[in-house]
Amino acid sequence: MKTSDENLIATKSKAFAIRCINLYKYLTDNKKEFVMVKQLLRSGTSIGANIKEAIRGQSKADFGAKMNIALKESSESEYWLELLYETKFIKENEAESMLSDCRELIKLLTSIVKTTFGNKEI
Repeated sequence: MKTSDENLIATKSKAFAIRCINLYKYLTDNKKEFVMVKQLLRSGTSIGANIKEAIRGQSKADFGAKMNIALKESSESEYWLELLYETKFIKENEAESMLSDCRELIKLLTSIVKTTFGNKEI
């Protein structure tokens, strides 16, 4: 398996985590929003952490389980981004950009999980 330095999903998830961290800093400092953005911070940074663990997994089952957790965290991140937009804490262009990155992660992770588990229902 490729190292995380060469791995597309690891690179994209880390970039997304950095965006979540920067959004957290902006919203807590400038908009005084602490609850939803904290949830996004947790789920958005958890994606890459689980992917990193999966890459170093002890077995195919361990790899699949960690990737599935990353997929769930991606879905949760999508939810928090939608709420932040719908409650007007972030602008449409900001939401669209981050949601696009998040949904790309969801597609990649869905494909990885399905392939790992033999296209079984996930």
